[in-house]
Amino acid sequence: MAELLARTSSAELTEWMAYEQIAGPLGGARHDILSSVLAAVVANTARGKNTRAAQPTDFLPKWDRARRMDWREMLANVKSLNRRMGGTDTTRVRKDRG
Repeated sequence: MAELLARTSSAELTEWMAYEQIAGPLGGARHDILSSVLAAVVANTARGKNTRAAQPTDFLPKWDRARRMDWREMLANVKSLNRRMGGTDTTRVRKDRG
């Protein structure tokens, strides 16, 4: 990964991120989605008449189970990283946010 990041410019990485937003997930995530669609089709061919149809999400792995942070926690993490890297905090406290 370090070599990839060393050889890839910020602009190219941003372009790949934009492409993924338009075309859908790349790599493993895309394979998980395609496999879950196939698994749902196979499961639905074997289900009984009075059973619920399987959905692709029933077979999609849930890799990221971390709770979502709110913006205050994210800002605190960024400020902490900034301090550890010797950066300067240029944020200002807005009166409407306390």
